[in-house]
Formats: sequence, structure tokens, C-alpha cells
Amino acid sequence: MISLSLLFWLTLITALVSFWWRSDSVKSYAISHTLKYCRERNLQLLDQTMVLRGLWPIRTADGQLQFRRRYHFEFTSTGMIRNKGQVELIGIKVKGIELEAHILPQNEEGM
Repeated sequence: MISLSLLFWLTLITALVSFWWRSDSVKSYAISHTLKYCRERNLQLLDQTMVLRGLWPIRTADGQLQFRRRYHFEFTSTGMIRNKGQVELIGIKVKGIELEAHILPQNEEGM
């Protein structure tokens, strides 16, 4: 027979692993979305790494409990200067991407 404390610890471990697994997939989504965003603006995402800087539980407009995550990253427009940016997600939806002031890259046609 399984004791109550063993059941508690198994449930806790399962919940933590599940949360970690889900967070990893959200982070992968944030990286791919930010990479696409940077490519569209002729910017280069550096190191393709995201650093989690905030995690808050919030209620959405329809009353669901979601996590609000904020990731920081670095990008470059010139290849020489590192700039900072952040992406914010609510659940699996990107709420916004903010980029630090940077030099606008020139087009390949020279415009």
C-alpha cells in the first residue's frame, strides 16, 4: 500500500517536471518567434539564448490562470555592437517584443 507522504512527493515531483517541460517548450517558442522577428528586421539574434527575467501568475480577460514570462536576449544590427531586447509572453502567446535603441541596418541595395 502507498503511504500518503509517498503519494504527496510523487505528485509534487510530477508537477515540477511537468512545469519544467512546459516552460522549456514556451522558451523554445519564444526563441523561434524572436528569431523570425529579428530576421524580418535584418537583425541578428546573438547566441540564440533567452534568459528568463520574470515569471508571474496572472488572470486573463476570460478568467483563466496563465503565466506571464519575460525573457531577455541580445541582438546586433551592425555585427559589432550588442543590443538588448525582451520578449513577453502570456501563456504561449507573445504579448510584445521590445528592442533597445540601435543603429538601423542598411539594405543590401544601399538604401
